Amino acid sequence: MVNRILTHEQIQHTVKRIAYQIYEANVNEKEIVVAGIVGGGLNFAKKIATVLKKITDAQIVLCKLQMDKKNPLRSGVNTSIAEADYKNKSIVLVDDVLNSGTTLIYGVHHFLKTPIKQLKTAVLVNRNHKKYPIKADYKGISLSTSLSEHIRVEFESKNDAVYLE
Repeated sequence: MVNRILTHEQIQHTVKRIAYQIYEANVNEKEIVVAGIVGGGLNFAKKIATVLKKITDAQIVLCKLQMDKKNPLRSGVNTSIAEADYKNKSIVLVDDVLNSGTTLIYGVHHFLKTPIKQLKTAVLVNRNHKKYPIKADYKGISLSTSLSEHIRVEFESKNDAVYLE
């Protein structure tokens, strides 16, 4: 059975709310790095960055975070921007779903190897099945799900949706 959890309109509203929350936490920053984990996280990060560019004069830098989600230790974490471009900056690490926390914790670990001003996390769906001490600072929706259930996020032009399967 498939249930639609969030509609396109609800996701657009969530993106705006999270962007404003990020702006409020970074109101005095000249530059904000929005780092999206490749896949759904990067798509969500692009949407947040688009809204941020409209509501702040700060420079919004979109960073792609690439890793093997099944085995992040094997491939490590790579960013699309150089370390110097995020050093001493405010960073928001973005993913679509926080499930076990593995992906976010490895992303956070990568950025903590460099002196940064601030690091926050943003997710569209927080599932509450964490095995690591990581939380979403900005979240769209929290769902209490069973481990057998699956969350599917679709980012399609004018037809974004989140499904519980």
